[in-house]
Amino acid sequence: MKDVEKIMAESNRIEYKQQLTDSLEKEVVAFLNYPDGGIIYIGVNDDGSPYGISNVDKVQLAVKDRLKHNILPSALGLFDVIHENRDGKDLIKIIVASGSEKPYHLRKYGMSEKGCFIRIGSASEPMPTRMIEDLFSQRTRNSLSRIRSIRQDLSFEQLRIYYQEAGLTLNDKFAANLELLTEDGFYNYNGYLMADQNGNTVQVAKYAGTDRVDLLESKDYGFCCLVKTCKMILDKLEAVENRVINQITPRERINRSYWDTVALREAVINAIIHNDYATELVPKFEIFTDRLEITSAASIHPGQEQEYFFAGYSMPRNKAIMRVFKDLEMVEFLGSGIPRILKAYPRESYTFSSYFVRTTFPISPEALALEDEVKREATEEKDADDTPISGTMGGTIGGTIELTQRQKEVLSIIKANPTVSYRAIVEMLSINKSALEKHMNVLKKKGVLKRIGGTRGHWEVTLKESNDA
Repeated sequence: MKDVEKIMAESNRIEYKQQLTDSLEKEVVAFLNYPDGGIIYIGVNDDGSPYGISNVDKVQLAVKDRLKHNILPSALGLFDVIHENRDGKDLIKIIVASGSEKPYHLRKYGMSEKGCFIRIGSASEPMPTRMIEDLFSQRTRNSLSRIRSIRQDLSFEQLRIYYQEAGLTLNDKFAANLELLTEDGFYNYNGYLMADQNGNTVQVAKYAGTDRVDLLESKDYGFCCLVKTCKMILDKLEAVENRVINQITPRERINRSYWDTVALREAVINAIIHNDYATELVPKFEIFTDRLEITSAASIHPGQEQEYFFAGYSMPRNKAIMRVFKDLEMVEFLGSGIPRILKAYPRESYTFSSYFVRTTFPISPEALALEDEVKREATEEKDADDTPISGTMGGTIGGTIELTQRQKEVLSIIKANPTVSYRAIVEMLSINKSALEKHMNVLKKKGVLKRIGGTRGHWEVTLKESNDA
């Protein structure tokens, strides 16, 4: 250590520690977020004189491991851990560079005031929420535009077709106009995502239960223009998985879907538009027997930013992608998606973490109940169709006539009220009219039920009491 460093007081770029403490990551995060970086000495007194540490190799390894695993975004390549000896004392010098992916934060607390720090004077202070939002918005807003595509032989025929279908035309300067180029004229990551061929996919998985143990289906949608990928996901979830249950009753036609159709569409598009593709993570759609989970790589800070998010005022993560989807009228206007979703589902449907945003839509209990009812009615109709009609009849029926439990219930109602109407029986048994008609036809064919008179007449049960049950 140089003499000038030995007597230098702690400052905005210098931090002294007698030993390795739990606050190390906080100090490193503060320097990563500081424009000039900084230096941390371990084994030095507050006045800059050497204090010394033992087992230097073990401490060096511990420092590297903690900085590697406890800070996000990754700080690898932004720090050096050096062993120095001064006045016979072993010291560790940690040189921290200013990072380009601010705000850096503690992994366990995420991008919040508990996780983000900035160097102010000789202290590491919590970063205000406004600063966190500004730094993060600047990073995410510019990252995809600045990342050069791994391929430059890109074509955009699919995108051209979608624009033509929307009544628009892509001219020769469309790549620049849509921000698909870097500042030096190369295709950027936005262009890569919108190209006819790329390596980007979106995952859809379906499970046999309520957990991820029994996988029924897993498929990647993509390797094409992101707009086409989005449309394929919508087709899969809207047309195939979002079952609509229909029931015709004497009074009305009832329709129930698994998930609200408007909210489902908005959630799918939001997940694809706002995913943080710079992390190389992709949106994931998982279907369970009781819910749908939609997960995208993103981070919404606790507090005011989440309130803005729910109000529909959050800043677009991928401005260029948002522009394309808006041109194609796949989104109505900026920020409209979340309020539309919240009309059908509560805030609790959202889970936020430092790495992802997850939306959970439970399958509608009304849809499940209606589905069970329709299945039961279908079974009853099949039972009515399959009931044997053969048997010896005449005089006292000797037990040769076979009746289902439902048919016995129908006879019981009629015997109690011979003038009862079809509608009344349907309501009392909670079945549909077609199922009742099949049961009545079977009973008439078996000769145990007959109609006396017309619409103003009554029913007559000919089955003896001893054989009713």
